[in-house]
Amino acid sequence: MQESDANRPGKIRAGWNEVKTLYRYELRSALREKAIVINSILIPIFLYPLIMWAAFTGLVFVQGQSEKTASRVAISHFPSEHPGLRMKLEREKKIQIIRDKELSAADRIQKGSLDAFLEFLPAQDDAAKLDGNFKARITFNASKDRSVEARRRIESVISDYRTDWLKREAKSRGINAETWSGFSIDQKNVASEKQMGGFILGIMLPVLFVVMVAMGCFYPAIDCTAGERERNTWETLMSSAASRVNIVLAKYLYVTTLGGLAGALNLTAFALTLKPIFAPLLGKAGVSIHFGIPLTAIPLLIVAAVLLAGFVAAGMMIFASFARTFKEGQAMIMPFYLLVMMPPIFLQTPGLKFSLALSFVPVVNVTLMVRSLVSGIFPWLQIGVTIAVSVILILACVRLAAFILKFEDVMLGSYSGSWKRFVKERVLRRQATAEQMK
Repeated sequence: MQESDANRPGKIRAGWNEVKTLYRYELRSALREKAIVINSILIPIFLYPLIMWAAFTGLVFVQGQSEKTASRVAISHFPSEHPGLRMKLEREKKIQIIRDKELSAADRIQKGSLDAFLEFLPAQDDAAKLDGNFKARITFNASKDRSVEARRRIESVISDYRTDWLKREAKSRGINAETWSGFSIDQKNVASEKQMGGFILGIMLPVLFVVMVAMGCFYPAIDCTAGERERNTWETLMSSAASRVNIVLAKYLYVTTLGGLAGALNLTAFALTLKPIFAPLLGKAGVSIHFGIPLTAIPLLIVAAVLLAGFVAAGMMIFASFARTFKEGQAMIMPFYLLVMMPPIFLQTPGLKFSLALSFVPVVNVTLMVRSLVSGIFPWLQIGVTIAVSVILILACVRLAAFILKFEDVMLGSYSGSWKRFVKERVLRRQATAEQMK
């Protein structure tokens, strides 16, 4: 029986009514799969906001507990010229002074029964010319938080006392505060609360966006290819009147939809929950930051989600095309999944800009586009190039996926060859045959 043009390898024609019907069928089937619903819908909404909330809540709790804990400090050789310093240390509620000997202090700090050891030594060289001057040496364990906190508290008390003492000494010598201070450093941040919020969102959201889109595509891409073969439902689809091209396009659109939905849901959930999560820390630091995505950026963010999902979906379907079981599909897709995860990791490099050259690099261009948009920056040339490059790449990947799945043995899972063998037998040999026929 002669194969129809629609099902013949090399010709790709889509009947959009069939694609629409098959697409709806795939979506309805996906919503009945618990794993797909969890990974493509529920996890993007709840996972990272929940993790961030738990992490920052735990951080605030630990900091609160640390602030309440008194530091155990042993002190040796109080300077007799500074009774005020001794009184200041003894009155500090967060410092508990413990009688100890220098020889055992280091051992106790190492074991954790003592947090720090403060020793006052005579001033040396030019510093000794000032009457009553001294040198303070703090022994602590930098690998333990309590010990580091004890060092910080001791330094704070001594620094405050030193400042007051130097002011008194300067005043007694007829030096006023202005002359003594010499110069001061003042800081002014010209970034608005909205710009600071966009900066923080630009650091965190793009990485999570790529992760969620890839995760949203992962299970649907395997389920609609290797999963169909494992359940022996490919034959049912092939026995219908729909062409293989339309079946592949419907499956591709279904995977792209869930991947894009996962990315969009994650962006929305993260943007809405970031302010309540950061509020305790920002309030404690006295900093006010406005977290919000510019309304003008939302349409382009949706486009970015669709573009990234379109590329990832096509790539995953290509890799899963040769898998016969769900486990094989996971193993085949994982290298591509990790490859997609790599570019966002390097985007944390300081000073990295959304340049015209980077707008030609897949995944990197969309990630930088998202970072610029959430920061309120719209480099239209780079955005246009990113969209054009992504569309061309998606069309090429979809055509390749459709070409692969148009072979009946590949579609049914009976093909036992590797990628290399497939390219050699089905691509290179067909091209050589076509040239000979000419």
